[in-house]
Amino acid sequence: MPTDRRAALRAGAAAALAGPLATACGTDRPAPRPQRPAPAPLAAPAPRRYPGRPAEITTGPRDRPRVALTFHGQGDPATARALLDHAERAGARLTVLAVGDWLDRHPGMARRVLDGGHDLGNHTQRHLDITAMTEAEAHAEIEACARRLRRLTGSIGTWFRPSRARHAGEAVRRAAQRAGYPHVLSYDVDSLDFTSPGPAAVVANVTREIRNGSVVSLHFGYPDTVAALPLLLADLDRRGLSAVTTTELLT
Repeated sequence: MPTDRRAALRAGAAAALAGPLATACGTDRPAPRPQRPAPAPLAAPAPRRYPGRPAEITTGPRDRPRVALTFHGQGDPATARALLDHAERAGARLTVLAVGDWLDRHPGMARRVLDGGHDLGNHTQRHLDITAMTEAEAHAEIEACARRLRRLTGSIGTWFRPSRARHAGEAVRRAAQRAGYPHVLSYDVDSLDFTSPGPAAVVANVTREIRNGSVVSLHFGYPDTVAALPLLLADLDRRGLSAVTTTELLT
Protein backbone atom coordinates (compact mmCIF):
# COMPACT_ATOMS: atom_id res chain seq x y z
CA MET A 1 0.00 0.00 0.00
CA PRO A 2 1.46 3.36 -0.92
CA THR A 3 2.79 5.41 1.96
CA ASP A 4 0.52 8.36 1.33
CA ARG A 5 -2.58 6.08 1.40
CA ARG A 6 -1.47 4.53 4.72
CA ALA A 7 -1.04 7.99 6.16
CA ALA A 8 -4.54 8.98 5.01
CA LEU A 9 -6.11 5.86 6.58
CA ARG A 10 -4.27 6.45 9.84
CA ALA A 11 -5.49 10.06 9.86
CA GLY A 12 -9.08 8.93 9.17
CA ALA A 13 -8.99 6.36 11.99
CA ALA A 14 -7.60 8.92 14.39
CA ALA A 15 -10.37 11.33 13.46
CA ALA A 16 -13.03 8.62 13.92
CA LEU A 17 -11.73 7.86 17.42
CA ALA A 18 -11.32 11.48 18.38
CA GLY A 19 -15.08 12.19 18.34
CA PRO A 20 -16.13 9.61 20.96
CA LEU A 21 -13.05 10.22 23.08
CA ALA A 22 -13.55 13.97 23.08
CA THR A 23 -17.21 13.54 23.99
CA ALA A 24 -16.33 11.14 26.79
CA CYS A 25 -13.77 13.59 28.11
CA GLY A 26 -16.21 16.47 27.96
CA THR A 27 -14.40 18.51 25.33
CA ASP A 28 -17.13 18.27 22.71
CA ARG A 29 -20.20 19.08 24.81
CA PRO A 30 -23.43 20.16 23.08
CA ALA A 31 -24.16 23.85 23.17
CA PRO A 32 -26.11 24.83 26.30
CA ARG A 33 -29.82 25.41 25.85
CA PRO A 34 -30.90 29.03 26.14
CA GLN A 35 -32.30 29.85 29.58
CA ARG A 36 -35.93 30.86 29.76
CA PRO A 37 -36.44 34.16 31.54
CA ALA A 38 -37.88 33.85 35.04
CA PRO A 39 -41.60 34.64 35.16
CA ALA A 40 -42.46 38.06 36.53
CA PRO A 41 -43.92 37.98 40.06
CA LEU A 42 -47.69 38.05 40.15
CA ALA A 43 -49.25 41.30 41.29
CA ALA A 44 -50.22 41.28 44.94
CA PRO A 45 -53.92 41.14 45.85
CA ALA A 46 -55.76 44.47 45.76
CA PRO A 47 -58.18 45.87 48.36
CA ARG A 48 -61.66 44.36 48.42
CA ARG A 49 -65.02 45.66 49.48
CA TYR A 50 -66.80 43.47 52.02
CA PRO A 51 -70.55 44.03 51.67
CA GLY A 52 -72.25 44.44 55.01
CA ARG A 53 -69.00 45.40 56.73
CA PRO A 54 -68.52 48.92 58.11
CA ALA A 55 -66.03 51.43 56.73
CA GLU A 56 -63.81 50.65 59.76
CA ILE A 57 -63.34 46.95 60.46
CA THR A 58 -62.42 46.02 64.01
CA THR A 59 -63.19 42.28 64.17
CA GLY A 60 -64.05 39.33 61.99
CA PRO A 61 -66.91 36.85 62.40
CA ARG A 62 -67.32 35.64 65.97
CA ASP A 63 -68.71 32.24 64.97
CA ARG A 64 -65.47 30.80 63.55
CA PRO A 65 -62.27 29.87 65.45
CA ARG A 66 -60.02 32.24 63.53
CA VAL A 67 -58.06 35.35 64.51
CA ALA A 68 -55.88 37.86 62.65
CA LEU A 69 -52.48 38.87 64.02
CA THR A 70 -51.72 42.26 62.45
CA PHE A 71 -48.29 43.92 62.56
CA HIS A 72 -47.27 47.55 62.17
CA GLY A 73 -44.45 47.22 59.63
CA GLN A 74 -41.35 49.20 60.50
CA GLY A 75 -38.16 48.83 62.56
CA ASP A 76 -35.22 46.44 62.25
CA PRO A 77 -35.89 44.08 59.33
CA ALA A 78 -34.11 41.28 61.22
CA THR A 79 -36.92 41.20 63.78
CA ALA A 80 -39.48 41.27 60.95
CA ARG A 81 -37.86 38.26 59.28
CA ALA A 82 -37.67 36.41 62.60
CA LEU A 83 -41.38 36.99 63.22
CA LEU A 84 -42.30 35.86 59.72
CA ASP A 85 -40.12 32.76 60.08
CA HIS A 86 -41.75 31.87 63.44
CA ALA A 87 -45.22 32.28 61.99
CA GLU A 88 -44.51 30.19 58.89
CA ARG A 89 -42.99 27.34 60.90
CA ALA A 90 -46.21 27.24 62.94
CA GLY A 91 -48.44 27.39 59.86
CA ALA A 92 -49.73 30.87 60.81
CA ARG A 93 -50.36 33.73 58.40
CA LEU A 94 -50.06 37.39 59.39
CA THR A 95 -51.20 40.79 58.18
CA VAL A 96 -48.43 43.39 57.80
CA LEU A 97 -49.29 47.10 57.53
CA ALA A 98 -46.09 48.60 56.16
CA VAL A 99 -44.84 52.16 56.60
CA GLY A 100 -43.79 53.67 53.27
CA ASP A 101 -40.44 55.08 54.32
CA TRP A 102 -39.59 51.70 55.88
CA LEU A 103 -40.19 50.13 52.46
CA ASP A 104 -37.98 52.81 50.92
CA ARG A 105 -35.13 51.64 53.16
CA HIS A 106 -35.92 47.91 52.94
CA PRO A 107 -37.73 47.31 49.64
CA GLY A 108 -37.15 43.56 49.71
CA MET A 109 -39.43 43.22 52.74
CA ALA A 110 -42.54 43.74 50.60
CA ARG A 111 -41.94 40.57 48.58
CA ARG A 112 -40.72 38.70 51.68
CA VAL A 113 -44.10 39.30 53.31
CA LEU A 114 -46.09 38.29 50.24
CA ASP A 115 -43.94 35.26 49.41
CA GLY A 116 -44.67 33.92 52.90
CA GLY A 117 -48.40 33.95 52.19
CA HIS A 118 -49.18 36.96 54.37
CA ASP A 119 -51.34 40.03 53.76
CA LEU A 120 -49.53 43.30 53.01
CA GLY A 121 -51.11 46.70 53.50
CA ASN A 122 -50.57 50.44 53.98
CA HIS A 123 -49.68 52.18 57.28
CA THR A 124 -49.02 55.65 55.76
CA GLN A 125 -45.78 56.98 54.39
CA ARG A 126 -44.11 58.48 57.48
CA HIS A 127 -46.09 57.10 60.46
CA LEU A 128 -47.10 60.52 61.73
CA ASP A 129 -50.21 61.34 63.77
CA ILE A 130 -52.82 61.12 61.05
CA THR A 131 -55.59 62.44 63.29
CA ALA A 132 -53.78 65.80 63.46
CA MET A 133 -53.76 66.16 59.65
CA THR A 134 -56.20 67.78 57.28
CA GLU A 135 -58.01 65.44 54.94
CA ALA A 136 -55.70 66.51 52.09
CA GLU A 137 -52.60 65.85 54.20
CA ALA A 138 -53.93 62.45 55.28
CA HIS A 139 -54.67 61.53 51.68
CA ALA A 140 -51.13 62.51 50.64
CA GLU A 141 -49.66 60.26 53.36
CA ILE A 142 -51.83 57.31 52.37
CA GLU A 143 -51.28 57.81 48.65
CA ALA A 144 -47.49 58.08 49.04
CA CYS A 145 -47.32 54.68 50.74
CA ALA A 146 -49.74 53.24 48.17
CA ARG A 147 -47.37 54.31 45.39
CA ARG A 148 -44.48 52.47 47.07
CA LEU A 149 -46.54 49.33 47.44
CA ARG A 150 -47.70 49.49 43.82
CA ARG A 151 -44.15 49.94 42.56
CA LEU A 152 -42.83 47.02 44.62
CA THR A 153 -45.73 44.57 44.29
CA GLY A 154 -48.08 45.74 41.53
CA SER A 155 -50.83 46.54 44.06
CA ILE A 156 -51.58 49.15 46.71
CA GLY A 157 -51.99 46.33 49.24
CA THR A 158 -55.08 44.78 50.75
CA TRP A 159 -55.59 47.02 53.80
CA PHE A 160 -55.04 50.48 55.22
CA ARG A 161 -54.49 51.21 58.91
CA PRO A 162 -54.14 54.79 60.22
CA SER A 163 -50.86 55.74 61.84
CA ARG A 164 -50.67 56.55 65.57
CA ALA A 165 -54.42 56.03 65.94
CA ARG A 166 -56.58 53.06 66.81
CA HIS A 167 -59.60 54.49 65.03
CA ALA A 168 -60.01 56.66 61.95
CA GLY A 169 -62.15 59.78 61.89
CA GLU A 170 -64.48 60.56 59.03
CA ALA A 171 -61.87 62.65 57.19
CA VAL A 172 -59.30 59.83 57.33
CA ARG A 173 -61.85 57.29 56.15
CA ARG A 174 -62.71 59.52 53.19
CA ALA A 175 -59.01 59.98 52.39
CA ALA A 176 -58.45 56.22 52.49
CA GLN A 177 -61.39 55.59 50.19
CA ARG A 178 -60.07 58.16 47.72
CA ALA A 179 -56.74 56.30 47.74
CA GLY A 180 -58.50 53.03 46.90
CA TYR A 181 -59.16 51.40 50.29
CA PRO A 182 -62.86 50.65 50.88
CA HIS A 183 -62.24 49.83 54.55
CA VAL A 184 -59.95 51.01 57.34
CA LEU A 185 -58.52 48.19 59.48
CA SER A 186 -58.63 48.68 63.26
CA TYR A 187 -58.40 46.00 66.00
CA ASP A 188 -60.08 44.84 69.20
CA VAL A 189 -57.02 43.44 71.02
CA ASP A 190 -53.91 45.54 71.76
CA SER A 191 -50.78 43.60 72.73
CA LEU A 192 -49.05 46.79 73.97
CA ASP A 193 -45.81 45.23 72.74
CA PHE A 194 -44.50 48.68 71.74
CA THR A 195 -44.14 49.45 75.48
CA SER A 196 -41.57 46.59 75.76
CA PRO A 197 -43.27 44.98 78.78
CA GLY A 198 -41.53 41.62 78.34
CA PRO A 199 -42.59 38.56 76.31
CA ALA A 200 -44.81 37.10 79.06
CA ALA A 201 -46.75 40.36 79.36
CA VAL A 202 -47.21 40.57 75.58
CA VAL A 203 -48.69 37.06 75.57
CA ALA A 204 -50.91 37.84 78.60
CA ASN A 205 -52.17 41.09 77.06
CA VAL A 206 -53.34 39.17 74.01
CA THR A 207 -54.65 35.97 75.55
CA ARG A 208 -56.66 37.87 78.17
CA GLU A 209 -58.83 39.44 75.44
CA ILE A 210 -58.62 37.27 72.33
CA ARG A 211 -61.57 35.24 71.07
CA ASN A 212 -63.10 34.10 67.80
CA GLY A 213 -62.79 36.81 65.16
CA SER A 214 -60.34 39.01 67.05
CA VAL A 215 -57.93 41.34 65.25
CA VAL A 216 -54.74 41.78 67.29
CA SER A 217 -52.34 44.74 67.09
CA LEU A 218 -48.63 43.84 67.22
CA HIS A 219 -45.43 45.44 65.93
CA PHE A 220 -42.27 44.59 64.05
CA GLY A 221 -39.08 45.98 65.53
CA TYR A 222 -39.46 44.82 69.16
CA PRO A 223 -37.45 41.86 70.54
CA ASP A 224 -40.20 41.16 73.12
CA THR A 225 -42.60 40.47 70.24
CA VAL A 226 -40.18 38.05 68.59
CA ALA A 227 -39.82 36.11 71.85
CA ALA A 228 -43.57 36.24 72.52
CA LEU A 229 -44.84 35.04 69.15
CA PRO A 230 -44.02 31.30 69.47
CA LEU A 231 -45.62 31.29 72.95
CA LEU A 232 -48.67 33.12 71.65
CA LEU A 233 -49.09 30.78 68.68
CA ALA A 234 -48.80 27.76 70.97
CA ASP A 235 -51.53 29.22 73.20
CA LEU A 236 -53.79 29.85 70.22
CA ASP A 237 -53.27 26.26 69.10
CA ARG A 238 -54.29 24.95 72.55
CA ARG A 239 -57.48 27.02 72.29
CA GLY A 240 -58.22 25.72 68.80
CA LEU A 241 -57.77 29.17 67.23
CA SER A 242 -56.11 29.55 63.82
CA ALA A 243 -54.01 32.63 62.99
CA VAL A 244 -55.00 33.65 59.44
CA THR A 245 -54.66 36.73 57.29
CA THR A 246 -57.29 39.42 57.70
CA THR A 247 -58.49 38.61 54.19
CA GLU A 248 -59.05 34.97 55.24
CA LEU A 249 -60.68 36.08 58.48
CA LEU A 250 -63.34 38.01 56.58
CA THR A 251 -63.83 35.61 53.66
